[in-house]
Amino acid sequence: MTNPSAKVALVTGASSGIGKAIAERLIEDGITVIVAARSYDKMADLETRGAHRLHLDVTNEESIQNAVSEILTTYGVVDVLVNNAGFGCYGAVEDVTLDDARYQFEVNLFGLARLTQLLLPKMREKGAGKIINMSSMGGKVYAPLGAWYHASKHALEGWSDCLRLEVSQFGINVVIIEPGVIKTEFDDVLSGPMLKRSGAGAYGKMTQILAKATEENYAAGNASPPSVIADVVSKAVKASQPRTRYAAGKLAKPLIFIRTWLGDRFFDRIVMSMLK
Repeated sequence: MTNPSAKVALVTGASSGIGKAIAERLIEDGITVIVAARSYDKMADLETRGAHRLHLDVTNEESIQNAVSEILTTYGVVDVLVNNAGFGCYGAVEDVTLDDARYQFEVNLFGLARLTQLLLPKMREKGAGKIINMSSMGGKVYAPLGAWYHASKHALEGWSDCLRLEVSQFGINVVIIEPGVIKTEFDDVLSGPMLKRSGAGAYGKMTQILAKATEENYAAGNASPPSVIADVVSKAVKASQPRTRYAAGKLAKPLIFIRTWLGDRFFDRIVMSMLK
């Protein structure tokens, strides 16, 4: 049974980390929450708390269509779309295959874009809605060995800005979230494939240093909990006029400030000093 007066939110990538924390927080806020991810079984705990659980692969058109059909049949409209599904493809530009690079964009940009396209018409009809896109401080800053990840997040930021202008006339808000260093599975997913791609080649030294620094950083607790981002999303959902961007979590605001106001060369020196 659903509460007809409650807002309906869809959270993608809700099987772990930031996505799961967001789903938990929105449930606490009294919102009807739909959770979606490829790892369907990992969302069973959210279902026991009242969430509607769906399998969703954002790189597969049939999967997206099936999910949207079930959502609209059951609820009629999604009031809050949290496009959280994403991952980081790391390795030197020379070493990352273009197939891997394309898949990075399929997950981090094209998949959420397709999902948004299919849910927007009902938002327009209602004259209200929020689209919350999970970018990263990596959408404003950069680091070696992350070219395709940063490119996808920079693209998401520009895409979101354009979408915001297009849909504002229909009472729809578009919000960008820029997490900093967050304690999730991201560090595990980052280091292994990066070492495999670039750990033994021309960029081997840099890769080994970055992998070690990442591991030590997370092991030392130098990361914010996912709840920090869940709190920000909750704030944006509740706001009648949400900000266009929210940066939160370890290092997000200071690094974006340095990159924005002190210039490329200074930022380059900061980043490279961390790899010595």
